Formats: sequence, structure tokens, C-alpha cells
Amino acid sequence: MSIPVVRFAAAGDDAREAGASRDAESGHRYTVIYDGDCKVCDRTIKMLIKWDANHALEIIPSRAPGVHARFPWIPSRAYMESVQVIRTSDGKTWQAAAALEELLKVLPKGRMISWLFRIPFVRPLADGLYRWFARNRYKLGCSEHCAVRDPDLDYGDG
Repeated sequence: MSIPVVRFAAAGDDAREAGASRDAESGHRYTVIYDGDCKVCDRTIKMLIKWDANHALEIIPSRAPGVHARFPWIPSRAYMESVQVIRTSDGKTWQAAAALEELLKVLPKGRMISWLFRIPFVRPLADGLYRWFARNRYKLGCSEHCAVRDPDLDYGDG
């Protein structure tokens, strides 16, 4: 099952539109929010920065001051579960594999491989791989905090 484009409605459209218009003034087309304490995430962000030749991305760690106030429609737990990508023009938000797909469409080097998501089985496969990786990232070179799991969240471990 594919992870759809996420449109969090907790804070309503007014908050999202206000946040999006403020973000659009920065000149970045997208904001990427990632787990700044995760070593794997840090390596991925370094690659995104290299690929962002047009400076379309504003990249900030989820624990940076003001993140939750700036994006009130994104639940706090979502930041620990996956990367969040927000389009600054309208606040549209993607997470997990859908966020990576959107980034590939935006980044010049990513366009070379973004077409893969049009193959019928790739989206569900990418979603499954992302969920598996997110659950196991602490075993794959991430820092210790990734091993701390919230017992109230469903990680789909079976």
C-alpha cells in the first residue's frame, strides 16, 4: 500500500496557508525537516545539499527551535517516524517515501531517477523499504536515540 501525500488537518488550512506564505518569502520552494540526531539522516541531508544546485530546499532538523510552531499541522510524532517535506507555496506536506519521491522530482540529479516511481510496483516497494529502514535505522549506523521507540506507536513489526 502506497503512503499517500499527507495533508495534516490538525491545525486547519488557515495555519497551513499562513505558514506557507511566510515560508515562500524565504525563496525556498520546499522545506525538508529531518531527524537532526540521526547519523543516517545527516548523511542523506549532505547528499541532498549537494544535489540542490538551485537552492530549492530549506533543510532544518526537527528539534530546531520554532519548528512545531511553524508547521502546526504536522503531529510531533511524525518527525520521529519519517522525513517531512513541505511545499512553501501552499503547505502541502509529504512524508516517508512520498517525500523522497517529491524531492527527486525537484532536484536536478534526482530527476534522472524520479521516473522509477511511475513503474507500478515501485511505490509500494519504496513505502515498505522506507518503513523497514525507519524501524531499523538504529541498527544501520544511526545514533542511540533511534533505538528508543515509543510503545504507543504502531511500527508494523507484525
